[in-house]
Amino acid sequence: MAALIRRQTSNLRLWTNPHRFHTSTAPLIKDTGLYGFDHLKTANGFRRFVDEAIERSGELVNYVSGMPSSREIIRAMDEISDTVCSVVDSAELCRHTHPDREFVEEANKASLRINEYIHYLNTNHALYKAVIKAGKDGRSISEEAQRAAHSLRIDFEKGGIHLGADKLERVNQLQIDSSHLCREFNENITTDPGYVDIFPASRIPKLLHHLVKPIYRSTSSASGESSKSRGNMKEKGFRIITEPSTLSSVLQWASDSEVRKMAYVKGNSVPSANIGVLDKLIATRHEIAQIMGYKSYSEFAVHPNMASSPEVVMSFLLEMSEMVRPAADKELKGISDFKREKSGQTNGDLEPWDEAYFTGLMKSSAYDLDSLVVASYFPLPQCIEGLKVLVKLLFGVTFQSVPLAPGESWHPDVLKMSLYHPEEGDLGYLYLDLNSRTGKYPGCAHFAIKGGRHISDSEYQLPVVALVCNFAGSRNSVTVRLNHWEVETLFHEFGHALHSLLSRTDYQHFSGTRVAIDLAETPSNLFEYFAWDYRVLKTFARHYSTGEIIPEKLVESMRGAKKMFAATELQRQVFYAIMDQTLFGEQPSSPIDTIATVADLKRQHTSWKHVEGTHWHTRFNHLLNYGAGYYSYLYAKCFAATIWHKMFKDDPLSPAKGSAFRRRFLQHGGAKDPAFLLKDLVGDGILRYRDGGIVPDTTSLYCEMGLVED
Repeated sequence: MAALIRRQTSNLRLWTNPHRFHTSTAPLIKDTGLYGFDHLKTANGFRRFVDEAIERSGELVNYVSGMPSSREIIRAMDEISDTVCSVVDSAELCRHTHPDREFVEEANKASLRINEYIHYLNTNHALYKAVIKAGKDGRSISEEAQRAAHSLRIDFEKGGIHLGADKLERVNQLQIDSSHLCREFNENITTDPGYVDIFPASRIPKLLHHLVKPIYRSTSSASGESSKSRGNMKEKGFRIITEPSTLSSVLQWASDSEVRKMAYVKGNSVPSANIGVLDKLIATRHEIAQIMGYKSYSEFAVHPNMASSPEVVMSFLLEMSEMVRPAADKELKGISDFKREKSGQTNGDLEPWDEAYFTGLMKSSAYDLDSLVVASYFPLPQCIEGLKVLVKLLFGVTFQSVPLAPGESWHPDVLKMSLYHPEEGDLGYLYLDLNSRTGKYPGCAHFAIKGGRHISDSEYQLPVVALVCNFAGSRNSVTVRLNHWEVETLFHEFGHALHSLLSRTDYQHFSGTRVAIDLAETPSNLFEYFAWDYRVLKTFARHYSTGEIIPEKLVESMRGAKKMFAATELQRQVFYAIMDQTLFGEQPSSPIDTIATVADLKRQHTSWKHVEGTHWHTRFNHLLNYGAGYYSYLYAKCFAATIWHKMFKDDPLSPAKGSAFRRRFLQHGGAKDPAFLLKDLVGDGILRYRDGGIVPDTTSLYCEMGLVED
């Protein structure tokens, strides 16, 4: 991890910190460039953008090398990071969202150039010595500056700067190799999604036709017809591209079990090239860790976080695995019994490709739920209004529309809003890019374009973020309505955005989501709770046609359906986290067989069987950015459950609780110890100390799921 570029991603969260950002809301708005950068009026502007970032950073490096005061060292280091990140992360956002290939290509080139320069910065001993000097001068700098000095030193040393020349050179090469392997892993997922051909076409339900491609094959005809006639007969079928989103839909809606099996097996057996890529990545990361003096990459990655060691993480995960197993087994039996009842087969085994299909039927049957009826209450514009209402009630702030300057936007669908407080003024800016389109980043993500920081004693650089989603339909279409899982996702990403917008740190190094990895997902997980609470939903969820407020009975049914297989879903997440820790844990003398290892772990830690020949983990890209850190999702799930139950369960729209959440947690970003933030917010009961590390208290989550009594 780079010393100056600290990345802790969930759904591709990025931290970018430009100087020249256009935020004027005056009637006369000057032309600007992409994201408000004057350089980015054209794609070629990325070249000058990189040049100026390197030039300004060079000036700051010279300044820091002269050993000014400790306060000035930290301030200058933060500006270097701010300057470089402005290029790195704006290029990353452009690559994932811009429809113009020229912009994308120039952004790619800019990314490569600036990353070469980052390598120079991260191996600059003058900067490292200055950071050490600042860290020793605790009395003359603020608590946050001391924390910044310590954090910068740790990040430099994670890059190996404290090592001898030969070891440093080897670590640098290994980090380059690791970066290339991660890129190759992702490219393989994109280029080899897999496919299956299904004949006849009638085996694919009509509601899936928009996801599949018609194909045809020659067929033999009745024996009395001529060979010429036989040659002209074509049978229609469909080709299913087994990329994750399409595969998910097929597994949920295809009634033909053989179709589901074919799609499941293929979708979980690609890309085969990533078997070797992952083997190399594991070996590369393990060697880095060993050179650094750690037993495993997991130990290297977990050490700076709250958990502090893989042993603490695994003890937490194994306890959770054991706790959830009886409930997950019971859910599995219920699905199996339902399948036998529906199919009339007394001995039919339950297969992995049956899960989504039969759990969907069971939810609909138990609660009389129709996904189209549910979606009719969640038009996208109303959901955005709901988020506005929520932040107004909780934090006393309002989102106000801001006109985009010419050249600032990357697509006509993009909207811009300011977050405004009546006493504090503008707090930050939010871009919304919510609709799907060809070539766009396929998931939902929060991109932090600019981190907040004090530029001077009297001037504060406001945070700027983009919330990117892929909801079907166009901006002007009144038919854009969200499934409730999409509403939940929107609230999740909005939690990240608020963390960025409401933080008020001295240094962008700690702005918003730039926190310990096992704390980063807490606000986003907390905001999912608001998307399920009727008292919140009734403020905005109205029928797109009649204007009727969503019925409370319908929300109760949705909540009931959610709980039906909660143990199975939690068990799956525990399995993912254990797999992640195992693959990047201590390595045997000979390379591990990841396919066999993952299969064994699935048998041990889930109630479901493994399908021989499959290797779904070869497109589980959390192993890249979240390597040895996937457990953090479960930490966040527990922390969020405790915060919800102790602060918001009784009144989810309480201004007093919202204000406390902002003042005691959100505004501090990563500038304070995460354990202190959690305990200051809700008291000692939110975490436990174990073997030198920290684990979450699981009581609230287990009570919520019915695993223990409240």
